[in-house]
Amino acid sequence: MAKLAGQLVEALDGLLGVPVPLRVQAWDGSVAGPPGAPTVVLRNRRALRRLVWQPNELGLARAYVAGDLELAPGTDLYETLSAVARFAERPEIRTMALGPRDVIGPRGRKALGAVLRAGALGPEPTPPPEEVRRAQGRLHSRSRDRAAISHHYDVGNEFYGLVLGSSMVYSCAYWTPEAKSLEAAQEAKLDLICRKLGLRPGMRLLDVGCGWGSLLLHAAKHYGVTAVGVSISKEQVALARARVEEAGLADRVEVRLQDYREIADGPFDAISSVGMAEHVGSEQYRVYAEGLYRLLVPGGRLLNHQIARRPDIPGEPHRTSSFIDRYVFPDGELSPVGSTVARLEEAGFEVRDVESLREHYGLTLREWVANLEAHWTEAVRLVGRGRARVWRLYMAASALAFEQNRIGVNQVLAVRSTEEGSAGLPPTREEWLVRPAAGVPAATPVVTAAETDLGDSRSVR
Repeated sequence: MAKLAGQLVEALDGLLGVPVPLRVQAWDGSVAGPPGAPTVVLRNRRALRRLVWQPNELGLARAYVAGDLELAPGTDLYETLSAVARFAERPEIRTMALGPRDVIGPRGRKALGAVLRAGALGPEPTPPPEEVRRAQGRLHSRSRDRAAISHHYDVGNEFYGLVLGSSMVYSCAYWTPEAKSLEAAQEAKLDLICRKLGLRPGMRLLDVGCGWGSLLLHAAKHYGVTAVGVSISKEQVALARARVEEAGLADRVEVRLQDYREIADGPFDAISSVGMAEHVGSEQYRVYAEGLYRLLVPGGRLLNHQIARRPDIPGEPHRTSSFIDRYVFPDGELSPVGSTVARLEEAGFEVRDVESLREHYGLTLREWVANLEAHWTEAVRLVGRGRARVWRLYMAASALAFEQNRIGVNQVLAVRSTEEGSAGLPPTREEWLVRPAAGVPAATPVVTAAETDLGDSRSVR
C-alpha cells in the first residue's frame, strides 16, 4: 500500500496512453505524478470508486462535491482546472471512448489490477444530494423549466448576496477603465444596456428573466421608464419586489412570478433579456424570439445578452457538460452566437449590433469566486458544504472557459423595424450609445417634404 499512488498513476497513464498532468496523493499518504503539477488528494477508496464508475468530469465533480477528493494544501484551484481542461482538449483524449475491449485488454487489465489492489472495487456510490435527479416531464415544458430554475436560483437570496455583492446582478459585468470594483462594473453594464435600448422617460420596458430586479431599478431611477420584470424563481421575485418597495418605485416597477410564454400585455417600447435565453432551449427558441417580437412596438429594441458556445468541430459530436447539467443549470443549452442571430432574424428582428464581452465575464467570475471564498464559513452555513463546493467549482471553471475562448457571451441588439423599414436608430454607434440628459424625451425626427417640379418629394441626404 505504500506505493498506492504510484500504482494508480502508472495504470492510468498506461490506459490513456498519455501522462495525466496531475500529482495524486492517495489515502495511504503516498504521492506520485509529474513534479510541480497540481496535486489532488484521494481521501478514501470511495473517491477512486467514483472515478472507476464515471471516468470523466462527472466522476471528478461527484468526488469533489462529496468531499472524497480534495486539492492538496497550497494547490491553486485555477491552475488545477486549467491543467485538466488542457488535457481534456487534447485530440487523443477528446475523441477517446473507452469500451469493453479497452478494459479487458492489456492496459485495461493493468488499471483494473491497480484498482483491485487498492480495494476500491464495489457498487457505484450514491451521487451527492446536490445532484439533480432525472428530470420529469417534457423538456422545456413550463413545469420542468420551473423545477430547473428553482434548482439554481432558489438556493437562497442571502447566499447569492455573499457571492454577487451589493449589486445583486448575476450576469457579466462591464469593466470600463473607470470601474474599480465589481459593483461599479455591474452598474456600468446596467447603464450600457439602457443606452443600447435607447431608454427615455415615459417608455415602457420589459425585462425577461429579471433576477433580483437590479436592471429594473436602474432603468426606472436613471432613465425614467416604467418597467415590468418577470421571473419564475420565487425567491428572486420576493427580493426584487422588496427592493422595488424600498426604493419607492412601486408605482413604476412591477415584478411578476411569470413565465415568458405567459406575457400578454404588450406592447413594450424596449425589451431586455439578460442571462435568460440560455434556459430557453433550442426547441423553444423560436417561441421565445417570436414572442418577444410580438411584444415590441414597431421601432422598439431588444437587447439579448446570452452566453454562447463555440461551434462544433466538424466530424465530432456535440458535447455537453455533465457537471453543469447535473449540478448547476439543468436543461440549460448554449448555442453559437451565429445561431442566435439567425433565430432572432427568423422571428422578424433586424440585428443591428453584436458585442462580445467574453473577457469581461472571466473577470466577473473571478470576483464572484473571491467573494465566495472570503465568506466561505457563512456560505457553508447557509447552503451546506456540498452546494458551496458546486458553486466554487462551476464559477472557477467557467472563468477559465471564458478566458480560454471555450465559451463566450454576447450582447445582441435587435430592432423590430417599422412597416416602412425604419429601425429608429441614430446613424452611428457613438450617437446611440450617448446617455440622454435627464428628463429629455425621445426625439422623433421629422422630415419636411419639399415639392419639386418632378411631382414627388426631394431626396433627403
